[in-house]
Amino acid sequence: MEKKLRKAPGKGQGESKPAVSLLSVLKILLAMYMVTGIMLLILSAMLYRMQLSESVVSVGIVLIYVISGLLGGFLCGKVMKRKRFIWGMVMGASYFLILALGSVVFQKGINMEISRFVTTLVLCTASGMIGGMAS
Repeated sequence: MEKKLRKAPGKGQGESKPAVSLLSVLKILLAMYMVTGIMLLILSAMLYRMQLSESVVSVGIVLIYVISGLLGGFLCGKVMKRKRFIWGMVMGASYFLILALGSVVFQKGINMEISRFVTTLVLCTASGMIGGMAS
């Protein structure tokens, strides 16, 4: 007697959930970095035109981190549907880790105080989590 195996409803052949999730995460990270790039261009144009102070530029950069984290968390929450806040945290932390890795590679080390480094990590992760919760 042979038993027939049934397909699970909603699952297509050759489609695996982790690959779809990884591809979605990579697309969202790309969107986050595109938004970051556009906002940094706007900030640099404002710096050139308005002669902004260093403190204003620093606040602008932090706002860019937060906005990108919110966007990534929100988009990831929409895609993943479950455990949105965790996926948002993952997006924010991934965003930060890629930024830190880029800093290490291009500047031959991390060029900031440890407290500022940790604060930036917390801001990126928390904003991603909030974005995921808002989705």
